[in-house]
Amino acid sequence: MTLVHKAGNIHKNAAGLSRWELPNTPENPAYVPTGAEPQIPIEIINITDVGTEVFEEVGDSYNLDTNCHILTSILDKDLKDAYLANSLDYIWRKIYDNRSFHLYDGILYHGSKHTCVMVLCSRMLINTIMLEFHDNIYSGHLSEYITMERIKTCAWWPSWRKDVIEYCHSCDRCQKTNKSTGKRFGLMIHIQEPSTPWEVAHMEWVTALLPGGDKSCNACLVIVDRYSKTPIFLPCHNEGTAMDTALLIWKRVISHTVLFKYIINGLAEIMIQNLEDMIREFCAYCLELKYSDGFNHDWCTLIPALELSYKTSIHASTGRTPAILEKGWNPKLSVNNLKKDLVDIHPTS
Repeated sequence: MTLVHKAGNIHKNAAGLSRWELPNTPENPAYVPTGAEPQIPIEIINITDVGTEVFEEVGDSYNLDTNCHILTSILDKDLKDAYLANSLDYIWRKIYDNRSFHLYDGILYHGSKHTCVMVLCSRMLINTIMLEFHDNIYSGHLSEYITMERIKTCAWWPSWRKDVIEYCHSCDRCQKTNKSTGKRFGLMIHIQEPSTPWEVAHMEWVTALLPGGDKSCNACLVIVDRYSKTPIFLPCHNEGTAMDTALLIWKRVISHTVLFKYIINGLAEIMIQNLEDMIREFCAYCLELKYSDGFNHDWCTLIPALELSYKTSIHASTGRTPAILEKGWNPKLSVNNLKKDLVDIHPTS
């Protein structure tokens, strides 16, 4: 019997995170001539405050919108002009009759049962808000439900729900990276739920990642709290042993979570799908995703921001953010600066 090597197929069904780099030839769009000094872009996270110009622009935009201009005229002088009120569009008139509009410092506010947020009418400002609460790395390109939960605490306009859904469904990055993961519905099986955070933890690995970070990590250990849905992403090595994993958990996890009562998998697999989608949306592992478009090749540098994004997002199964259920408060993000100068109006005022 003679053993003969048979070459296999390379990249027959390779995912975006497992493709090899293209050879450095002139046919490669990222070709670097021999001897040339490679250009290494510097990736930074820029966090800025919101200046008064933003609120001045919101106030100035009211003069270009008929309904907002009428409302500011009525509320500014506390007029009871029925003629002006009747000239409002139906949805604006209905909300005005319910005394849900308020005017403070030239900014219109819309009050509901639990919130009171500023009113927007400029399409440019509306698109900027949706961009900030969906495309920003602290927003994570998550679903339209999570995006709506973020926006409804900051701004309002008549068709905001419809616009947010259309914006998320037409997002280019989400269309390229998201995939259908649903299965056929089966019989419901009751699972005993924990009563405190980190009593039951789900654990699984993401493997076959390209080396990233200063330690060239090629895998990521994903740990999820079953109670609060809080994730922990730990870059590691695929070749690590059980002792390496135990030491990693001891050094990076136990001080925040204490010891787990049970460690299982299942929920971590769903979290892995979300993590892979977020990494694909912000990393450049194929030629369509360029540095110039804001993509980052090093997935390890994005892990802290992606973890924070999920912790501060409303979870569909609990109706609250993982950070609230775990710690009782949400970490402050850069988008919170947009709300700090707004007037805090009680919804029933």
